[in-house]
Amino acid sequence: MIKVVTIVGARPQFIKAATVSRAIARFNQNTGQQKQIHEVIVHTGQHYDANMSRIFFEELQIPAPDYNLGIGSGGHGLQTGRMLGAIEEVLLKEKPQVVITYGDTNSTAAGVLAAVKLHIPSAHIEAGLRSYNRRMPEEINRLIADELSNILFCPTQTAVSNLEKEGIVSNYAAELCELDLDHRLVRNAGDVMYDSILFNKALAEEKSDILGQLNLLIDNAAGGSQKNQPGNVKPYFLATVHRAENTDELDKLQSIFDAFQQIADAGYDVILPMHPRTRARIKAAGFPFDRLNPVEKRGSLRLIAPIGYLDMIRLESQAKAILTDSGGVQKEAFLLRIPCITLREETEWVETVASGWNILTGCDADKIGQAFSRISRWNGTGQPLGCADAQRRKTNQSAPGAAIGTPYGTGAAATTIVDTLAASFF
Repeated sequence: MIKVVTIVGARPQFIKAATVSRAIARFNQNTGQQKQIHEVIVHTGQHYDANMSRIFFEELQIPAPDYNLGIGSGGHGLQTGRMLGAIEEVLLKEKPQVVITYGDTNSTAAGVLAAVKLHIPSAHIEAGLRSYNRRMPEEINRLIADELSNILFCPTQTAVSNLEKEGIVSNYAAELCELDLDHRLVRNAGDVMYDSILFNKALAEEKSDILGQLNLLIDNAAGGSQKNQPGNVKPYFLATVHRAENTDELDKLQSIFDAFQQIADAGYDVILPMHPRTRARIKAAGFPFDRLNPVEKRGSLRLIAPIGYLDMIRLESQAKAILTDSGGVQKEAFLLRIPCITLREETEWVETVASGWNILTGCDADKIGQAFSRISRWNGTGQPLGCADAQRRKTNQSAPGAAIGTPYGTGAAATTIVDTLAASFF
């Protein structure tokens, strides 16, 4: 048996970890008692709101965390330091062969630091992403995780190339040495978020009633609502805002909300699940947007409480377009073939822009409005936001679920990750 400790703490990490946990369960079932991977899940408590934490474990059928550290919010240094100390205690007790971290949060950085200081190899899933903006705390966390991890599972070939530019390359051969702190393995495993979309899209269609709850369904002739019939949904835009670069500067936040209101004034609902940080900022600033209004007149900026992953996938898949500063939501929009307006100046997911399904506007209300105009004129064929021919040829445009040749793999990233871990440590 090998023991792995999985470190998670934020909503996107729960989603990614669920795919790998399922792959571990499949591996154990297929190998019987001869080889077993024992996973210990550590939840740092970075996201502690019930709608951003507990519901994800329930919906995604993730085993309950073995440890919930309850760190909570705080400044970056304070939060990371508390996590580092608490994770170290868990690792000293559990003595795993490898520590798994995900993405670019403070939980990621703390997990990798705790592992390397205890001489435990670590695997970073979603390695090699770069925004090249060191003012973003996420970028610093990525750099820390990639520099210190031993196994780097990249979601795309672009991510592999980013690591090569920094001198991070494989020097590990399974037949020559055991994986330890002196050896590194870089692998393009594909993106676990693609696995998640393929697994959860049908589940969301079956179980989520968020469209009905938000009064977004068109009644049929018999007076009822057909939840899952295409064409029976009122056109709406879905928005998310949570990054510090947008929420901490009130002029940027005001500009973003002005753009949302312009879209609403054009006759569309803009559905905005409110991240706790964003709601706290607008309430403190006295913006007239701090009330939750799940049912409003047509053409409204509608703020709702945070929602579960299945509800989010359902809203994403039926939206006319998505406006977001989330890396994960950008990618989900691409995989679902929904146009995306990214409220940032750069993105780690360059493939989504090159393909013509994503456009970067930052917080500029005029640029957001121009992107909205292009999407509102889109007839549903081709790339809604345009791209150069050379870029288009590099990005496969197959439909979601086709499981062939997207920039993010084939939807089997978690299996590749688990098989690689098994080959490295058994």
